[in-house]
Amino acid sequence: MLYQAYQAYCDMMAPARLAARAATGFRDRFLGGAEDMPFARRLFALAEVFHKAAITHHRPPYDIGEILTGNTLVKVHEEIALDLPFGNLLHFAKPEVTAPQPKILVVAPLSGHFSTLLRNTVETLLRDHDVYLTDWKNARDVPVSAGPFGFEDYTDYVIRFLQELGDAETGRGAHVLAVCQPCVPVLTAVAVMAQDNDPLQPRSMTLMGGPIDTRESPTVVNELATSQSFEWFEANLIHTVPWRHKGAGRKVYPGFIQLMAFMAMNMGRHTSQFRKLYQHIADVEQAEAAKIAGFYDEYLAVLDLTAEFYLETIDKVFQRALLAKGELQHRGRTVDCGAIRKTALLTVEGERDDICAVGQTAAAHLLCTSLRPHLKRHHLQPGVGHYGVFSGSKWEKQVYPQVRNMVLAVH
Repeated sequence: MLYQAYQAYCDMMAPARLAARAATGFRDRFLGGAEDMPFARRLFALAEVFHKAAITHHRPPYDIGEILTGNTLVKVHEEIALDLPFGNLLHFAKPEVTAPQPKILVVAPLSGHFSTLLRNTVETLLRDHDVYLTDWKNARDVPVSAGPFGFEDYTDYVIRFLQELGDAETGRGAHVLAVCQPCVPVLTAVAVMAQDNDPLQPRSMTLMGGPIDTRESPTVVNELATSQSFEWFEANLIHTVPWRHKGAGRKVYPGFIQLMAFMAMNMGRHTSQFRKLYQHIADVEQAEAAKIAGFYDEYLAVLDLTAEFYLETIDKVFQRALLAKGELQHRGRTVDCGAIRKTALLTVEGERDDICAVGQTAAAHLLCTSLRPHLKRHHLQPGVGHYGVFSGSKWEKQVYPQVRNMVLAVH
């Protein structure tokens, strides 16, 4: 009943949030920010913060309108290259760029937030690459008739996307980059393609901050996943989508549960940030307010995961580490990473990563036993945590050159 209770609360608060949004719209349209009315500024600031504090279930826009490629500023257009029930293959096309660039598939986490979390990753890659992204859909919006979506289905989606990007005529594969959770299914997908001798195996695979072997330097996240039984997760964290949504009746791990858990871990900081947001709005400090508001527009936008994908990930990746042990099965066949011979491997870890600790991603090198030394590289980025591996100044200036150089070396 938890999901139903949550939905009832959202419905109850909807009129108040709608009124708050209308109030801020009135201010912006007719009062010019109300700069000369201190009391009105504070009142409208309170309304805007109340409106911004709501959890949403819709993907925020990517807002990548243009990018600097070389010395030229070019326009970027989003287009759906492939539409599948649980996720789209999204292409960030650059029509003005006529010279061919390496195609790269960015595989985003399916972990409670939308793929827009990788906006900065995509923006940076667009400088030198033809970028495609896994744009995962909210499970509560996918009808039950679409069937289940588990760990093996995720892996099959990655394979399907890589085959879509490859050149069947020349047998030339694309490149793939995975961030966090999808590192395991991506490595699995590449191994399966290698075992099948698929001509469109990716030319390079970059794994960033992912739980390839969670037995290495376990973090709080890893300990949480192993502190309870599989049955406990199934009984306490899986809920049914209410009737009003397209996915009514589907069993899911609700995104709002994960969000509340994350916020509870650092509630003091979030409370402080919303206080700062209120003060910046009241003081008409628009740049400072926009920075905080932009973060929470992204952070409070959540999606639900299918029950089967969430539970299988807990079981196969975090509790039993099956891929690292050489015991993972895909469609009835043991996955052999030793079959990978043509795909260059780059692993990236953050020195201060408290989600996927140092050593967990690098474990991929021990599994890819058939890769020649010049096709394997590891980069440990000093001074960054989990998000700094794929977002921010150190990603752009220090990590990204490692990715670009690997792609160029084998393209």
